Amino acid sequence: MTNAPSTQATDPAASAGPSTLVMSETAVELEAELELQAAAVQHTTNIPSSDGIEIGPRRRMRAARVDDQFNILGAAAAGLAIAVLLFGWFGPLSGYVGFVIVAFIAFIGFYALLVSLKSDWQEVKDRVMSVVLSSAGVLLFGALVFVVAYTLVRGQEALPHLNFFTDSMELAGPLDGLELGGIVHAILGTLMQITMALIVTVPLGILTALFLNEVGGKFARFVRTISDAMTALPSIVAGLFVYSAIIVLITHQRSGFAASMAITVMMLPIVIRASDIVLRLVAGNLREAAYALGSTRWRTVWHVVLPTARPGLATAVILGTARGIGETSPVLLTSGVTAVVNLNPFEGPMISLPLQVFDFVKSPEPNMIARGFGAAAVLILLVLALFAIARLIGGKGPGDLSRAQQQRVVAASGRDLKRITVAADRRFQLEAELAASPDSSSPTVPPLDPRTKETSS
Repeated sequence: MTNAPSTQATDPAASAGPSTLVMSETAVELEAELELQAAAVQHTTNIPSSDGIEIGPRRRMRAARVDDQFNILGAAAAGLAIAVLLFGWFGPLSGYVGFVIVAFIAFIGFYALLVSLKSDWQEVKDRVMSVVLSSAGVLLFGALVFVVAYTLVRGQEALPHLNFFTDSMELAGPLDGLELGGIVHAILGTLMQITMALIVTVPLGILTALFLNEVGGKFARFVRTISDAMTALPSIVAGLFVYSAIIVLITHQRSGFAASMAITVMMLPIVIRASDIVLRLVAGNLREAAYALGSTRWRTVWHVVLPTARPGLATAVILGTARGIGETSPVLLTSGVTAVVNLNPFEGPMISLPLQVFDFVKSPEPNMIARGFGAAAVLILLVLALFAIARLIGGKGPGDLSRAQQQRVVAASGRDLKRITVAADRRFQLEAELAASPDSSSPTVPPLDPRTKETSS
């Protein structure tokens, strides 16, 4: 009677060691992955070749057709002709404003008539509204150019004098020429007041907007309602509030600090409202992706939400600065009028550029009026400079890196690659040692530590 063969001799899987088991499992997984790749290749869509296919000229989507150009030019000529006939020959009409209004209305009517000759009613409405909106943009830009140009032209008598930017009005009177006196005290006062107002407004306004968007709740709805209502607050009310709360109760004198607090009251609702709208536009998928990676709420806000909304937040600060830097009535109540340089914002009057313009132009003397328009031109140039600085700070969109930032990102990627390569080599070495060791009781490899990317002991 022959003995039955033992299980250990007939079963190769049972006679194999732990390393053989690991290698067989890896081979099976590799074979399954290759089968999946082959199936994916079979079901891949074949894109036909574009060789030999003639490509036509690129279509310009924003360009106007010849018919549109003819309609616009013809309607403009007809509108001008109708206005000339009514104002020059047939009608007893006069005035440049009326001439422009009549010509524009006639232009719109003739343009709609010309478009309707070859188009349906829906296209006629679309073309007419496009012309109306474009005209509104041109009108707005023209008004802006007119204001800036008129101010610069009227102030050209005072702007060429160097003393206008380096001297104060301490030793100059209304009857003195433009070679005496200047507005340096008003420039410094405006810069100091708007700086103190921005120090309070920017963090408080952005944090409030983050509270409204990231926290929410009933109290957030109440805060949003109050901030919306404060956007229509008259500036004189803000000046009276600061005068009663700070000057009457605390300081007992007008100062630049009180004026900056009045400006803050006017700027804060603008910054809150604009920042709130910008933060709402941040896609929720970005927040969800950060939360999925294990980030906390405020880490997500700091590294995801704020960098994404940075250009919009810079615009919000610009809007608030434009509102605060041109305020006159609250500054008149809280800072007072002075002709000397005051560098202490907590003591004594401190005049600003808008208040200095008001003080200059109310004088009947031509030199004082010229100084007033020169101060207004300096105020406009100062606002444009602040806008340019804000755009440099927040003008880049999310993901737009400077050259230094790109170099730091490349260096960090190199360090990560080196660390991962070392950890992979260490893991392969441990696998080889386990495979070569027949007495090993554990065929598994220690897992990677997610913090160091190295095998844990």
